[in-house]
Parts: sequence; structure tokens; C-alpha cells
Amino acid sequence: MVRWKQADPAMAEQGKQVISKLLEHGHEAYWVGGCVRDELMGRPVDDMDITTSALPEEVQDVFERTVPTGIQHGTVTVLSGDCAFEVTTYRVEGAYEKHRRPAEVAFVRDLREDLKRRDFTINAIARDIEGNVVDPFHGINDLEARLIRCVGDAKGRFQEDALRMVRCIRFASVFGFNIAYRTWKGLLEERENIRYVAMERFRVELEKLMAGSKPSRGLGLLYRSKLPAYAKVPFPYASEARLIRLIDDLSPEEPAIRFALLLYACAVPAEKANAYLRDWTFPNTVRERIVGILNVGEAVEAMDHTSPCRLEWIRIVLRFGRETSESWLRLADVLKAGEAAGGYPQDVLENGRAWMEEMAVYHMSELAVTGKDVLALSGRKGGPWLGELLNGLLVRVSSRELPNDHNRLIEEAKQVISTHE
Repeated sequence: MVRWKQADPAMAEQGKQVISKLLEHGHEAYWVGGCVRDELMGRPVDDMDITTSALPEEVQDVFERTVPTGIQHGTVTVLSGDCAFEVTTYRVEGAYEKHRRPAEVAFVRDLREDLKRRDFTINAIARDIEGNVVDPFHGINDLEARLIRCVGDAKGRFQEDALRMVRCIRFASVFGFNIAYRTWKGLLEERENIRYVAMERFRVELEKLMAGSKPSRGLGLLYRSKLPAYAKVPFPYASEARLIRLIDDLSPEEPAIRFALLLYACAVPAEKANAYLRDWTFPNTVRERIVGILNVGEAVEAMDHTSPCRLEWIRIVLRFGRETSESWLRLADVLKAGEAAGGYPQDVLENGRAWMEEMAVYHMSELAVTGKDVLALSGRKGGPWLGELLNGLLVRVSSRELPNDHNRLIEEAKQVISTHE
């Protein structure tokens, strides 16, 4: 029996059981695609796809727990133990609709025919239960050569499914591979068809690219391909190579900061970035975080140099929040190390983190006096004046000019009110 070194042992065992049952019922079955590729590369295997000669209804007959995930295209999800496996019947595909999905599929009994329809040679490798590899398109050779190559005619593969062009660049970036000449040529010839791909699908591929160890490589390929300019929602990707390279110095665990630096490198201001990210289907929480980081940077650039830097920085932290301000500081650290932070005050770059740590409070809710308290002592109706008064107290408490003491803040509020009466 085959041994998996890169897969979770429980998942690998359940996968063996699924394949064994199919074999016991007279069907062929293999692991296929990404799991085989990643095992051969020594990369973690996160999930396991299985391909089989069994028809979808035959797969359902073999297993008690199944979900007809994409049964019209031959895919049945088999639940085994705590794991789920997509089991897909060998198939060939007819014409594609709008360069994205096959209008029809035909089930076949030949594994090679199934592998022939796949996108890249490194994804067209199968492995049987004994560990034997089926590799009719020399995907292993391309893994060793660190090469992304289409199965068959590249132009045809990209005409079928335009998303494959972004996947091609994403694989090259994440794996650190080159793209075969004819595959790159086919991509350039078919790039206009990327407009048929939903922005959500494009965005998911971009997120995976940005999560790699060296996203600047993929971003450079995107720039050269001009795919973002032809997308359903075009993005004017004006590459600033020096800044783009700095993205690699930010942690993959903080993708929002990487995206903020990408937008900064493309000279996209926060307001326009907000619109792009919404159109590109980024989740609201992610979009707001990226835009918040850009907003902090713009606020720092626009600081009033007639006021003390420390106080202006505290106002920015209170406005945009501690977490967002810390994220901008990490971005600024990278810009400074790359000698690309010329637009920001040196005092903030050197002392911003310490000033933030010294702050007494970070949010209005932490203030020892409330708007209700101020209204009660003033006898006035609420209005903009109330927010201005409370914000003034918040800045003074945060900067430790005033203690966060209820009675002291009430006295200060009385003085402010009396001054403006």
C-alpha cells in the first residue's frame, strides 16, 4: 500500500478506504491532481481528489454517505470518517461556454483521456493505491525542471477556461517555477478572454498568489501579461517594481498589509482602492482593513507639521484604531528598510510605535465620562458640539495630558462648555 508523507495520516487512510471500496466493486480509482503533485514536491497535502472509472450513480451505490456535489459533471463527494473526498468519473469535455465551463461532458473508461483534459502537466498525474504513478504527459519531468506547461495546446486550454491563465501565473509564482514558452505565448494570445471570468474567481487566485513566499514574482508576471487590464473589472496595474519587490518582506500571515502595499505601489489612493476592492468582491472586513491601512498612510502624509508629531499621531491612532495603525507601521517599516518612505515624517517612523504604546486609552468607550454625563451637566441638546468636546477630552486623556478620572473630566467639560457659552 502507498504511504503518504505530506498528507494528514487520517485523511490518507480514509482516502485509501475510498479507493479500496471502488476497486472491490470492479472499478478503477486513483488519487489525482494537486494532492499527487504536492506529495511529489514535498508540499503539504491539504485535500485529496479521486478519479474513477465508476459512473456517478455507481459511486453512489458503493458508498452510504455521499453528496451529489456536481453530479452533472461527474463529481460525487464521498464522506468517509471525518473526511470528504471529491470522486469524479473519468470524463472528456465538449465545447466550453463563455471560456469558462464545459457545456457538456462525456464519461469515459480511460484514465489517460481524463488526464488529457486537465490544465497543466503537473496537475495531470495520478497515483494508484500501490503508489504507482500514471504520468502520460511527463508532469514529473516538468516538476523536476520547475516548469508550468499546459497539457496539449496551450491556446486551446486557455480558450476552454480563461481562469487557467491566472492559475498559470499563480502556480509559477507560488512554486517559483518558470512558464514554458508556448504556454506563455498562448496566454498572451488569449488574455482578452479573461473578461469572461467572474471577479470572485480572479480575486481568489490573486489571494492565493499573494499568500505565497514571493508574490512579487507573480505580480510581475501579471503586469507583463496585462491580464488585470482585460479583467471584467479592469485594474490599472502600473507596476512600481522597487515597491512591488518590498511586498515579499511582509508576512504572508498578514495579507491585508501586502494588498495595501500593492495598492500604494500602484499609486491608488484609499478612496479609489475602496471602490476597486468592492468591485473585485473582497469581503467587507478585508476591504475595510486594507483601506484603513491606506487611510492611515494618507493621514500621516498630510500631518500638520505646525503641531507636535506625537499629538498628531495620537489623533490618527484614535481615528483609525490601534490595530490598523500597527498594520500601517509594519508596512512603513518595510518601506523604510527599502528606502522608500520619503513621504512620511521621520519622527513617526522612528517613534510611532512607542507613542502608541504610551497612550492611556485607545477608544471613546474607555473614557471615564460619557456623552450622557456631559448632556446632564450642560442642560443642552446634543449636537456636533458634543462630539467635538468628547474627542478633545479623548485626545488629552490618551496623550496623558489629563488623567482618565470621571470627576476631573467633568470639571474639564464644564470649563469647555462655559468658554463657548
